[in-house]
Amino acid sequence: MTHPLPAANTAALQHLRQPATSGAQMPRPADPQPHAPLREAAQALEAGFLAEMLKAAGLHDNGSPFSGGAGEEQFASFLIEAQAETIVAAGGIGLAEAIFESLKERSHGQ
Repeated sequence: MTHPLPAANTAALQHLRQPATSGAQMPRPADPQPHAPLREAAQALEAGFLAEMLKAAGLHDNGSPFSGGAGEEQFASFLIEAQAETIVAAGGIGLAEAIFESLKERSHGQ
């Protein structure tokens, strides 16, 4: 047993059943973030830079008897990279924005 559609839905369906006008095409939506890959690359570069600076600072070199030993040494790089990515996600030091603007200018120049 089929139930008839409510009147409002029937009107909407009638509109959809009408043939499309000749030559008319649906407009494509604009890319909301056309430079997203450039921004991601700039942020990745800033995160890599910050990770190297954190390594050079030696904040994780802990020679105390209560340190994590060999396991801590092996996984310290992951911790440093995660900290660098967190710094970038929180706004970073401004390096990513400068790199992004430079990349954006270069991409428009080509």
